[in-house]
Amino acid sequence: MRVFDLAKMPLRDLNSALHAIAPGTNDTRFEVVNPRGSHAVAVGIDQPVTVEVRGSVGYYCAGMNDGGTVTVHGSAGPGVAENMMSGTVVIEGDASQYAGATGRGGLLVIKGNAASRCGISMKGIDIVVQGNIGHMSAFMGQSGHLVVLGNAGDALGDSLYEAKLFVRGEVKSLGADCIQKELRPEHIEKLADLLEKAGITDVRPQEFKRYGSARTLYNFNIDNADAY
Repeated sequence: MRVFDLAKMPLRDLNSALHAIAPGTNDTRFEVVNPRGSHAVAVGIDQPVTVEVRGSVGYYCAGMNDGGTVTVHGSAGPGVAENMMSGTVVIEGDASQYAGATGRGGLLVIKGNAASRCGISMKGIDIVVQGNIGHMSAFMGQSGHLVVLGNAGDALGDSLYEAKLFVRGEVKSLGADCIQKELRPEHIEKLADLLEKAGITDVRPQEFKRYGSARTLYNFNIDNADAY
C-alpha cells in the first residue's frame, strides 16, 4: 500500500499517481493521511483501485469515480462522488450538499447525514444514507435509487423523472410531481440488495416508503404551469 501524507506533499502528486496506474501494476491500494479538508481528493479514478482517506475532505472528493473503491474516514464537503460512473464511495461521517450529483452508476454510502440536494439530477447512481437528508434531494432525479434510513427535508423529489426514492423516516414535504407509491415485491428485493451492499443488517426493507414521479410534468401543460 502506498501512503500519501497531504501535510507533506501536494495533492496533485496523489491524483497523478492514481491517474497513472497501468494494468498489471502493483499499486492498487492507497492510503491518504492528513487530508485536512483538501479539495478534489481521489478525483477521476478509472481503475479498480482502493483508496482509504484518513480524515475529512473538502469539495468534490471521488468525483467522476469509475471503478474505484474510496472510503473517507471522516466527513466530506460539497459534491462528493459527483458524476460518479461506477465503483463504491463510502463516507463514514456526514456529507455536505449535492452528494452524488449527476451520478451515472456505482454506489455511494453515507453513514451520517447528507445536506441539501443529495442526489440532484441522479442518472443511475445508487445512494444509501444512514442518517437524514436535506431539502430538494433527488431534484430532477432521472434514474437510480436513493435510500434514506432517517428523515427527508422539504421538496423531496421535486421534478422527479424515474429515480426511485425510499425513506424509512418522515418526509417533511414532497416536491412538484413526486408522490408516494406502492412498495411492491421487486422494490423490496432491490432495497434488500442495496442495504446488504451498504453493510446494513438491522433494518427491514418493509420499513420503508417508496416515492416516485406522478409523471404529470413530462410534457408542458398550461394547467400545470404553477408547478414548473
